[in-house]
Amino acid sequence: MSKALVEQRVTGSAPRRALSIAAALLLGVFSGAAPVQAGDCTGFVVGVRPMSQYNPATGAGFLAVRTGPGTQYRQIGELYRGDEIAVWERQGNWYMVRCMSGRCLRPMRGDPRPTGWVFGRYLDIGGLCP
Repeated sequence: MSKALVEQRVTGSAPRRALSIAAALLLGVFSGAAPVQAGDCTGFVVGVRPMSQYNPATGAGFLAVRTGPGTQYRQIGELYRGDEIAVWERQGNWYMVRCMSGRCLRPMRGDPRPTGWVFGRYLDIGGLCP
């Protein structure tokens, strides 16, 4: 009889032990190989109006990229619906991002491929995120 089967019959702990082993394996995978690197988290801009409604005076049709995590910081660029971004840092609901592909490579205003802070409500992100 296997050790696991004996343990299950004696202590009833085989399912718990299996979960513990699975948890240890997952922790080893996520903490052992390589630390999370900036840019391991990517996503897309969502929830902003389409380019057909672009209006810089009202803030419609783009997501402002700022020099810091808040509206009090200067706008340095724009991201647009569907743009792909890499996430580098997080402070509360604000994310430091860099444009990877999309309309942000050819913005209406500001730097191409902007790197700066955006409000997280307008991002759909995944991966190993900060």
